[in-house]
Amino acid sequence: MKNKNVTFLTQAAMIAAIYVVLTYVFAPFSFGEIQIRISEALTILPLFTPAAVPGLFIGCLIGNILGGAILPDIVFGSAATLIGALVTYSLRDKKPVLGPIPPIAANTVIVPFILRFGYGVNLPIPFMMLTVAIGEVISCGILGMILYTALSRYQRLIFKEAV
Repeated sequence: MKNKNVTFLTQAAMIAAIYVVLTYVFAPFSFGEIQIRISEALTILPLFTPAAVPGLFIGCLIGNILGGAILPDIVFGSAATLIGALVTYSLRDKKPVLGPIPPIAANTVIVPFILRFGYGVNLPIPFMMLTVAIGEVISCGILGMILYTALSRYQRLIFKEAV
């Protein structure tokens, strides 16, 4: 039992750390009306381990704080990642190919409102939904599925049971 808890915490911490580093290193692309957050490719990880759910949430939270985000972005942007991760985790045994859709949808719906009402971006909400969706499709859909394909081969080796 203790080993599983350590594995879970270790995996969650590693995922959070990688998310933060990717968000911070690619900060010029990670924030704004048009964003491709490379770290969002990691939102595919709940298909492999439940530890990815808190790992992604904490990573996004810390990444937003270090990136200089305002409080509504820190709270609601991180909540969008948490929602996406939870729904992706629920798809792990049913339809893993649909894994990128929940984070794409959650961010497409939530982030434009943060941009409008938090940052005062004066663009139409539907337009910002489109730009956020494009960035999420690139990061979660394309990069995430590339990551999924690469990790699927070594799933048992990399992701030991964490629950």
